[in-house]
Amino acid sequence: MKKTKLVYSGIPCRLDVFLTEKGENYSRSFARKLAEDGLATVNGAKKKPGFVLNDGDVVEVASLDPAKTLSAGFEDIILFEDKSLIAVKKPAGLAVHPNAPGWETNPAATLIGEPTLVSMIFSGRPELAKGGIERLGLVHRLDRDTSGLMLLAKTAEVQEALKEGFRERLMEKTYIGAVAGIPEKRRGLIDAPIGRASGFKKIKVWEYGREAVTEYRVKETGKNCALLHIHPMTGRTNQIRIHLEYIGHPIIGDKLYGGPDAARMLLHSFSLVFSHPSTGKETRLEAPLPEDFKRVWKALKK
Repeated sequence: MKKTKLVYSGIPCRLDVFLTEKGENYSRSFARKLAEDGLATVNGAKKKPGFVLNDGDVVEVASLDPAKTLSAGFEDIILFEDKSLIAVKKPAGLAVHPNAPGWETNPAATLIGEPTLVSMIFSGRPELAKGGIERLGLVHRLDRDTSGLMLLAKTAEVQEALKEGFRERLMEKTYIGAVAGIPEKRRGLIDAPIGRASGFKKIKVWEYGREAVTEYRVKETGKNCALLHIHPMTGRTNQIRIHLEYIGHPIIGDKLYGGPDAARMLLHSFSLVFSHPSTGKETRLEAPLPEDFKRVWKALKK
């Protein structure tokens, strides 16, 4: 396995921070994983992500092939495909696209560094980088730690039609999420604006934010936890996670918004109902709950 050698210089710095700044489109979580798996070493030795580098330390990073570091190839995650679009099931923990800018105009660059959904798409369907299609056909996104259904367009016209469907709230979206505690009401509607207030790093419920509305229904309960079917009526960033934290029932495994620890964040994009952009017919697509979600929920609800 080829390795990249980097000699550190500067003020003391954590290994994972250094990898994020100097690596090839590495996120902080991926940098931590490199250190934990021994794929990024310091002076020839495996170190923890929080190891502090000093002048002269030699960091060696294994050169990764995204196709080999993913447990599944692009064809393995396809749920549905026709001449117009592709529906895929994104695994939890996989970022949709690199953090670094420029991948939209140079998609081949996504094959270097941390594997993402975009690198999987480009490896499996390089033709989606041509023909006027933007962002390899992406029309929406999911958070890194959210699993589930995503749509890709195969033509520029279909891409614009699907994007308009999301903009105009014509897409009926259903998520499945497990939350801490059991909501008092079996059904509820959360109508609370979301934004980033001055002085706050994360987006939150804020009176001067943008309109955000979420419906939920309790489907199953366990020991101080509940499984919900969730319908976001608007499409704000982190909307479901923020709204459920706001009512005192954060998503289990959601570190950013106060959820209890779990092996993964228990939020899954389950289904989409929409008018097919080419045929006009009502189309329903589903992504079944993945095994890792079911396994964690089964253990928690006992």
